Amino acid sequence: MALEHANEKGDLMFKTFEAINAGDSQTITKHIAEADVRKFVEMTGDDNPLHVDRAYAETTPFKDIVVHGMLGASFISTVIGTKLPGTGALWVSQNLDFLLPVRLGDTLTITATVLKKHDRERLLELDTRILNQKQQLILSGTAKVKVLVAAEPEIKSVDAGVPRVAIVTGGAGGIGRAICQRLAADGYDVVVNYRGQAERAEQIATEINKASVASATGEKNSKGRALAVQADISTEAGAEALYKAAVKAFGGVSVLVNNASPHINSKPLGATSWADVQLQFDVQVKGAFLMTSAVVPEMSSRKSGRIVNITSQVLDGHPSVGWTGYAMAKGALQVFSNYMAAELGPQGINVNCVSPGMCETTLIGDIPEKVQLMVARQTPLRRLAKPADVAAAVAYLVSDDASFVTGDTVAVNGGIAMR
Repeated sequence: MALEHANEKGDLMFKTFEAINAGDSQTITKHIAEADVRKFVEMTGDDNPLHVDRAYAETTPFKDIVVHGMLGASFISTVIGTKLPGTGALWVSQNLDFLLPVRLGDTLTITATVLKKHDRERLLELDTRILNQKQQLILSGTAKVKVLVAAEPEIKSVDAGVPRVAIVTGGAGGIGRAICQRLAADGYDVVVNYRGQAERAEQIATEINKASVASATGEKNSKGRALAVQADISTEAGAEALYKAAVKAFGGVSVLVNNASPHINSKPLGATSWADVQLQFDVQVKGAFLMTSAVVPEMSSRKSGRIVNITSQVLDGHPSVGWTGYAMAKGALQVFSNYMAAELGPQGINVNCVSPGMCETTLIGDIPEKVQLMVARQTPLRRLAKPADVAAAVAYLVSDDASFVTGDTVAVNGGIAMR
């Protein structure tokens, strides 16, 4: 959850040393193919027949080609250089024990874990290990890595004391990603919240940070930065941790987008348990309640803030059979939004909803393609919604142009459900 920094070329270079703790761990996987061995031989000149000549290798106790030990070990550098602590790390030392041979076709899991952190020296001691697809430990060792100092960029704000910072829950999903990218393009620093899609969330943050550096070096309108933060917003601890991470990284929060939603998991009533319904309420309703509770004190103290809740077209028109739990939660979220708009308006906080129609994301994966095509044909604009369409509506509601809009719902459905 460390804030990342980039160099003038736009390459991400640093993770904040202060955000790294003992026990933190990062992992990558790598499938070893014959082409990898050929490239390693070309680079190093190590053409030992044990590694390249199957006929020779069969005469040895190994009975087959053995992949260069240092080829496998080299991926420890990948973890350290790109994951923990990230690009810009200075590798000081490494010891290795080669326990089992690596074979062609093996899939390696390479892991680095922080054993100790030396604040004064900005030094990390890492446990480094590699397992194969059989979960056999083939290499272990320890590394020492220094973390270089990076200057913190200044926090941008709309005006004095009001940071342009947005938290987007469910930021790693299709709609969440589009919202994060649009708000960052509009100059907001964005906290990309995720629960289980770490790689996707980090990728989104990386893309935004690279664009931010590029804009700072030449474009007229500066783009925002991003921070990926794992948090379960259905718990008080998770919601509070997410808010505190945003404040620590960017100085405050001016926009909250409650977008997180579990998979719809369409089922008839007889196959639906209360646990299925509860999951929808925990993430969509309880999560929105806890996140709103977390950000409102700060927004209220400034008499300024925007909250946007993502509801759904399922609340309008003909009910979608099998979506009971999902629709119940969306309905509760709509009511919550209306009541919050009334309560928080006098405190300078606008609360609105965006209601997407069927949208081209993985959330509709259970819906047969022929049904999706039918809905598109029935839509006056003759297509499904795109994540960018939803993001544009959110961008409007958090902009100055919507300063006198609250308690409203913007329908993004192509006209299939009209009010």
